Amino acid sequence: MAYEVPSEMRDFAEKSVDQARKAFEGFIGAAQKAAGAMEATPFPLPVQMKDMGAKAMSFAETNVKAAFDLAQKLVHAKDIQEVLTLQSDYVRTQMVAIQEQARELGAVARSDLPRR
Repeated sequence: MAYEVPSEMRDFAEKSVDQARKAFEGFIGAAQKAAGAMEATPFPLPVQMKDMGAKAMSFAETNVKAAFDLAQKLVHAKDIQEVLTLQSDYVRTQMVAIQEQARELGAVARSDLPRR
């Protein structure tokens, strides 16, 4: 016997995901504006730190958007099997993405180290 989620609950969940996504977009916009303001200070950050900050911000935005995309898909899942498949695909994709992000951050961190 399959459990069907009532359409009202589905609609509510979808609106909640949309509201959370919009709130995050507002937050990330404010954070980017604040980071841009840091460049106008009399004590500018070293290029390596700016690059690290920009990459970290970009990665955070990408990862949170992926989580919102998953939430949106879960809202429309028809059964538990689809939920499990979506979750499994998300975890697998995010593990690859996080490994690549760590490699990129490591490369930026090493880029300014003195050579021996």
